Amino acid sequence: MEGVSRKRGRPRVVVTEAVAEARRLAVQQRNLRRDKRKVAGYFKTQNKLPVTFTPTDLVCCRTLQGHSGKVYSLDWTPEKNRIVSASQDGRLIVWNALTSQKTHAIKLPYPWVMTCAFSPSGQSVACGGLDSICSIFNLNSSMDKDGNVPVSRMLSGHKGYVSSCQYVPDEDTHLITSSDGNRFGTGSEDGTCRLFDIRTGHQLQVYKQPNSDSNIAQDTLLAQVVLNLGSLHNSHEGRISCLGLSADGSALCTGKLGFKLKDLGVWRA
Repeated sequence: MEGVSRKRGRPRVVVTEAVAEARRLAVQQRNLRRDKRKVAGYFKTQNKLPVTFTPTDLVCCRTLQGHSGKVYSLDWTPEKNRIVSASQDGRLIVWNALTSQKTHAIKLPYPWVMTCAFSPSGQSVACGGLDSICSIFNLNSSMDKDGNVPVSRMLSGHKGYVSSCQYVPDEDTHLITSSDGNRFGTGSEDGTCRLFDIRTGHQLQVYKQPNSDSNIAQDTLLAQVVLNLGSLHNSHEGRISCLGLSADGSALCTGKLGFKLKDLGVWRA
């Protein structure tokens, strides 16, 4: 009787799993329809038509091969014709995005790099990582026999790893920046953001929340919190690993440590 009951009970388990999967897919589709309605509603208020993408719309234009480890970060020049990438292999590579050719392959003094950035002028690149230091490289510097570019400036001060770095262009704020991107911002696991002058390496400002929130927007002039993104509806529940500001300054995109598309958030200013 026990053997019969096991055989009869097994299909019931399969049916239960199928029902759970069907419910999961239904919730996923419902959330997708809700998100599409939100996007359509926003574009309607802006008198614009939303752009939708399907998997067949996205085509791989180039495959850049050269790293031997995981690629942790990349950035484009303002002209969009060059890319810098940072990898677990301990190299910072500058690519010609049109030809897929490498123009620089910089061996880093510390291999565990997590972030990289191109300067607004396209003349220098920066990177940072587990060494808690942000290193600046002038691409116009003379290369050694191995093709490496020497470090032109090292920005230190963080007590934790550097997870994000970005040059601050002139149009963001005329009072504290210059057109060649000599002001430089970093974000770290130590819960602080820091503003540097890369010409001198001096730290200009430290932005920190008393309760160590890491998903906040700061006023760079007053060094005060403008908005705590964690207090918003549908905000991230984990660590914020990256952020980006739209060209007009009206939207902020944030990403958290995770493997799903929903781990990326866009916030209107």
